[in-house]
Amino acid sequence: MGLDPGLRRLALGTLLAAYAGPVPPDWAVDLLADGLAGHTLFGTNIHDPAQVAATTAALRAGRPDVLIAIDEEGGDVTRLAHATGSPYPGNAALGAVDDVTLTRQVYSAIGAELAALGINLDLAPTVDVNTADENPVIGTRSFGADPARVAAHSAAAVAGLQSAGVAACAKHFPGHGATVADSHHELPTVDVPPAVLRERDLPPFAAVVDAGVRAVMTAHIRVPALTGDGPATFSRAVLVDLLRREYGFTGAVITDALEMKGAALAAGGVGPAAVRALAAGADLLCIGAKVDAGLVAHVVEEIVAALADGRLDRARVEEAARRAAELAAWTAAGGTATTTPDGLGYAAALRAVRVEGDVTGLNAPLVVQVHATSTIAEGRVPWGLGPHLAGAEVVRAVAGETDPDELRRLAGERPIVLVGRHLHRLPGARELVDALAVTHPVTVVEMGWPGGWRPTGARAFVTTYGASHANGRAAAQVLGLSG
Repeated sequence: MGLDPGLRRLALGTLLAAYAGPVPPDWAVDLLADGLAGHTLFGTNIHDPAQVAATTAALRAGRPDVLIAIDEEGGDVTRLAHATGSPYPGNAALGAVDDVTLTRQVYSAIGAELAALGINLDLAPTVDVNTADENPVIGTRSFGADPARVAAHSAAAVAGLQSAGVAACAKHFPGHGATVADSHHELPTVDVPPAVLRERDLPPFAAVVDAGVRAVMTAHIRVPALTGDGPATFSRAVLVDLLRREYGFTGAVITDALEMKGAALAAGGVGPAAVRALAAGADLLCIGAKVDAGLVAHVVEEIVAALADGRLDRARVEEAARRAAELAAWTAAGGTATTTPDGLGYAAALRAVRVEGDVTGLNAPLVVQVHATSTIAEGRVPWGLGPHLAGAEVVRAVAGETDPDELRRLAGERPIVLVGRHLHRLPGARELVDALAVTHPVTVVEMGWPGGWRPTGARAFVTTYGASHANGRAAAQVLGLSG
């Protein structure tokens, strides 16, 4: 016997699915007609603007009020510009500039671009306060380490996005900035009392609620004082008592991807994770990136089974589906068209660059780009100075493996510019800088979260607060190396 059609449609109304490739498969469109809330677009779904516009039109043919979501943060996390790097700096750079009007302008420009392509839900901004220099997953995605500054820029970012008619989704509640583990791979723990969260992590969420943010994303993190042994995504104390009752949020609660280990392992699979998230108070369940028709059917079956056996109350699921529908209805109203100043993102990135030391006289240096891995959130997006240089040789190096003597030989009499991301936590990077600085003038360009480390033997230390295309162009210009 098949599923009850009404319950199947109800369950589908709480799900954000995904699919592979640039063309929506038939099942992805058919499920929208059956009641699926929407889809999330990832880099594999993006080729060029015309193709994206065709994709969103095809999805709306399935249902006009579909939610079409994307992770477009600017900076290091971009889907639209995954092949080249974002033309906008990310949050850390905007926080370094500390001009809330600029932050609103940048996010308004991002929102206008999304709206023009038919995308109506941006899973941004990241409003976590990055208080842990070793944080492997937030870093430059944060506006900074000061709660008040992050709060001000978070509210500005939400206002900018939503002025374009694109719903903002502030993430990751109740705050992922103090973690030293990546919830894509495990369940991080933030073992502090609620009073510390209220002072350190929660002010940006209070600010975005006051700014009218339409959605908030949950964090797959464990806060023992609130969540016990499970993640915040499964905690009514977090999603209902804290977010809704204490902070007064009335919009849609969206889960981080349920395929992530921080949720799936804790629940015993994506299906059980969906049930637990709904029971806790989540409204829209982001299944993840690796989704097919079979996985969606499995999650729906789990939800319907939970309704039958009492693990889920029907009124709770109806409430969740209603909030998802209200989110889609809000986006249908559209926004106010604005004109984006030419080169806005690149000018903003230039304002964020910070120089310690002397960067004059770098004539045709050897540019050494140190290999850095990418998080799942970032994906493999090009970065560095290479595309922006005129007359400089670029070589790749692996910290801890590349022989400094070989780099010295390649440099000859030329100065060395060493470019990296998160060098302070990359094994062997400090030693590589120190070894090169013994014989050559070395300028270090940090394109990740800078932390507190500074190379003692370097001639200069340059911080871009991000590795987007805009950040790379800005660094090359400051160094006098751009064409």
